[in-house]
Amino acid sequence: MSSTEKQTPLTPMLRQYHEIKKQYPGTLLFFRLGDFYELFFEDALLGSKEMEITLTARHKDSGNPVPMCGVPYHSAPGYITKLVRKGYRVAICEQTEDPQSATKLVRREVVRVVTPGTAMESQLLEAKENSYLAALCGSGEGMGLALLDLSTGEFLATQIGGEGAWAGIREQLEIFSPREILYPGSLATLVSAKQSGELGMAGSGTDESSRLGSAVLTSLDDWIFGLDHADSLLRVQLGVTTLEGFGLAGKDYAVCAAGAAVHYINETQKSQAAHLRGISFFGPADYLLLDPPTVSNLELVTSSGGGTRHSVFGVLDETKTGMGARLLRQWLLRPAIEREEIETRLDAVDELKSAVMRRDQLRRRLEKMGDLERLSGKVTMGRSNGRDLLALGQSIHLIPELRQLLVVSNSRLISDLEGQLDELVDVRSLIDESIAEDPPASTTETGMIRDGYSAELDELRNLARSGKSYIAAIEARERGRTGIGSLKVKFNNVFGYFIEISNANRDRIPPDYERRQTLVNAERYTTPELKEHEEKVLGAEERMLALETEIFGQIRRRIALEIGRLQNVSRAVGQLDVICSLAEVAARRNYVRPQIHDGDEIEIREGRHPIIETLGERFVPNDLSINNTTDRLLIITGPNMGGKSVFLKQTALIVIMAQMGSFVPAAAARIALVDRIFTRVGASDNLAQGRSTFMVEMTETSNILNTATPRSLVLLDEVGRGTATFDGLSLAWAIAEYLHDHPHHSAKTLFATHYHELTELSKLRPGVRNYQVAVSESGGRIVFLRRVVPGCASKSYGIEVARLAGLPRQVVERAQEILGNLEQNELDLTGKPKFARHLRRSGKYGDQLSLLDQVGQIGQDD
Repeated sequence: MSSTEKQTPLTPMLRQYHEIKKQYPGTLLFFRLGDFYELFFEDALLGSKEMEITLTARHKDSGNPVPMCGVPYHSAPGYITKLVRKGYRVAICEQTEDPQSATKLVRREVVRVVTPGTAMESQLLEAKENSYLAALCGSGEGMGLALLDLSTGEFLATQIGGEGAWAGIREQLEIFSPREILYPGSLATLVSAKQSGELGMAGSGTDESSRLGSAVLTSLDDWIFGLDHADSLLRVQLGVTTLEGFGLAGKDYAVCAAGAAVHYINETQKSQAAHLRGISFFGPADYLLLDPPTVSNLELVTSSGGGTRHSVFGVLDETKTGMGARLLRQWLLRPAIEREEIETRLDAVDELKSAVMRRDQLRRRLEKMGDLERLSGKVTMGRSNGRDLLALGQSIHLIPELRQLLVVSNSRLISDLEGQLDELVDVRSLIDESIAEDPPASTTETGMIRDGYSAELDELRNLARSGKSYIAAIEARERGRTGIGSLKVKFNNVFGYFIEISNANRDRIPPDYERRQTLVNAERYTTPELKEHEEKVLGAEERMLALETEIFGQIRRRIALEIGRLQNVSRAVGQLDVICSLAEVAARRNYVRPQIHDGDEIEIREGRHPIIETLGERFVPNDLSINNTTDRLLIITGPNMGGKSVFLKQTALIVIMAQMGSFVPAAAARIALVDRIFTRVGASDNLAQGRSTFMVEMTETSNILNTATPRSLVLLDEVGRGTATFDGLSLAWAIAEYLHDHPHHSAKTLFATHYHELTELSKLRPGVRNYQVAVSESGGRIVFLRRVVPGCASKSYGIEVARLAGLPRQVVERAQEILGNLEQNELDLTGKPKFARHLRRSGKYGDQLSLLDQVGQIGQDD
C-alpha cells in the first residue's frame, strides 16, 4: 500500500480499487466509474503527467484528499495508446454487473491488460511491421527464445546452446526488435547488466530508444518458465498431445520460453488466443543470417536518414496489403538458404513479371483487400467490431476473382497459392446476411446487425421506429372515444406514458381510465393498452443493444471457429502480394533473374545499387567476380567519394535480394548460396556504453573473424582507420591474411582500404586480387569515374576531396605542401617528418614560431 493510501481512510469503493490494484503491480489501473475511467493515488500522479490531463482529488474536505484523474470511457483508447507507446502497462477494470441491479458495491474486474507486446489496437500497430512479444530463458548450458505476434498469430521459437548462447539470443532480439521482453526473475542480474551494456534496452515506463527500439523488460516468476508448466500450456494451446510435430522435441529451453509467452497472453488478455494454432522452430542456420550491424549498414529496412523510403524495403515494397508488406520485410531480413525454395519464388516472380495484364489485375484486387491476418486475430480475441467483420466479408468476396486469375499458371508456387485460396463461402454468407451495410465503430452502439437477420430484433426496432406514430394513433382514437379535443398522451421518466385531461373535462373520463397523478389544473391517467405499450417500448433501446451484442458475439464466435481456414487464406494472399510486388519492381527497374547455384562463385555483370539508382543521378554499373579459390580476397583502393563503399554494399544487396527470391539490379548475376553476410562499414561511437569508434570497429571485426565460414560474404570498409596509422595498417594486414588463410573462416571478402600497402598481399597470397576505383586527372583536378577496375590506386586524393568539400584554399595548399614533404621522406634529426617546414616566416603567418615549433620544437629546420 502506498504512503498516500496509508494516510487515507478508504471508502468501500477505494478498498475495492486497492484490492484490484494489488493484483497488478507496476500497472496503471483504469478503474471504471460510470462514464469515466479513473486513476487514484500514485497512478493518478503519474497518469495525469503522462496523459497531460488535470490532476484533481477525491475527499478534498476530509483533510486527506485522494489524488485522482480520469478520462471519459469513449476517449480512453487514445489515452491508453499514449501510455503504451511510452512503455506503460494499462489494466482496464470494468463494471461487470448492472449498477441498477446491484444491491451493494458494483462488482468490478480487470478484463484486459494492455502492454507494448500484446497491444492489438490499430493505433499501436504498424501496418507493415510485426509487433513481437519475446520471452527468453536459460542457463549457462543454453538459452531459449520465443517470439509471438498476437495481432497476426505468428509464433516462433529457437534455442542456442554453449557459451555463445547469450550472444546468439541477443542477436535474434536485435533482428526481430520485439516491443516487450519477458524473462524469469532468476535472470534479472544478467538482463540488468545487458540492459545498460550490450543490449541497451529501454526499461518499463520510458520512451527511451535503443538498438532494440523501445523494448519493455517484464520480469515474471521463475515457475512460469518451468518445463512442465510450459509444456502443458503449449499442448493445450495447440490442441495436441505432444510437441514433437512442431520440432520442439528435446528443445526444453525453447519450450519454456514459448510456454511463458502463452501464459502471459492468457493472463493479460483474460482469454485464450485461439488463433495461435502453431509454432515454428527455427535455427540460425535456417536462413541467410544478417547481424544487426549489417542490417543497419546496408539500410535494409531503415535509411540512414530515418524512415523506410530510401531503404531497400522502400524500394522493393509495392505490396497492397498489410500481410504482404510484413512478409516482404521478413523475406528481406531472413532470406532463404535452400536453393529449391529460392528458385520456386523466382519462378513465380518471373511468371508475373512477364504477365503484365494479369499482374495489374491481381494488384488492383489486392488493393481492395483488408488485413486478413489482423482481422482474423481480432475476431478470435473478441476485439472486432461490425466494421471489422464487414471488411473481412468484403475481402473474402475478392478471393474467387483472385483464384480465377491464378488458374492457368506454370509456376508451382502460384498454382499452390491458387489451391490455398479457400473461398470461405460459409463465412462470406454469414457476414453478408448478418452485418449491416454501415455498422457503428463501437460494439456498444446499436445498428451492427442487418435488418431481417433476427425476428426478435426486427420487432424491437419496429417498436422503436413506430413508437411515435403508435402513440399518435392512441391519442387520436381516445379523443374520438371521449370527445375531449384537448386530450394528450405524454411521457416522462417518472410516470412513463400517461393521458392528460384538464379538470374542465373531468366528467367525460371513461371508467377504464386509471388515475396516475393529480395536478392543479389536470389529471393524468393510464389505460391497459397504454400500460402494455409502455412495457414494450420502455427500455427498447437497452434490449436492442443487449440483443445485438449477444447476436454479434454469436456471429463472431462462429467465424472464429474457422480461424484455421482464414489464416491459410491470409498467408496465401500475403505471398501472392509479395510475388506481385517483386515482379512489379523487377519490371519497372529493369531487374534480371539471378542464377542460383551450389558452387562458390559470385559473378555480377553491370551490378547496380538498388537504392542509389533511384535517387535521380546517373548510376555507373560495375562487374564483380569472387570465389573461394583464385579470387577470394579483393583489395579495393581509391579515393573517398569514388564509390568503394557503394560497390561493397551493392554486392551484398544483390546477394540478399537473390536469396530472398527477388530479381536483382544487374545485367546478369550468378549467385552462390551464402550462409551469412557481415559488414564492417562506417564509424559509430557508442558513448552511452563507453565504447569508442575503434572499440566498436574491433568488436564487430572480432565477430566476423570468429563466425565467418567459407560460405560467408564479408565486406570490410576502412578497417583499422580508428587508431594510429601503423597500428591500423598492421591490424588490417593481419585481418586480411586471416580471412584468406584460415581454413574455417576463409570467407569471400571485399576489403576497401586507403592502406595502399595492403595491395602487396596479392604478391604473397594466391587468392588476393587488387581492384581500384578509377579516376580521371586533368589540370590537378580529379573526376570520379565510379568504375571499379583491376589494379591499385596510386594515391588517395584525400586533399582533392577536401578541396571539393569546401575547405579554405590556404588549408588545402598547406596540406599539399606537407604531403610533399612526407612523400619526399623529409625527416628531422629525430626521424620525424618536417610538418613545420617553411612555417617560420613573416607575412600572413607572422614572424613567430608555429604552434608545432612551440610544443616540443617538433620539426625545426636543421
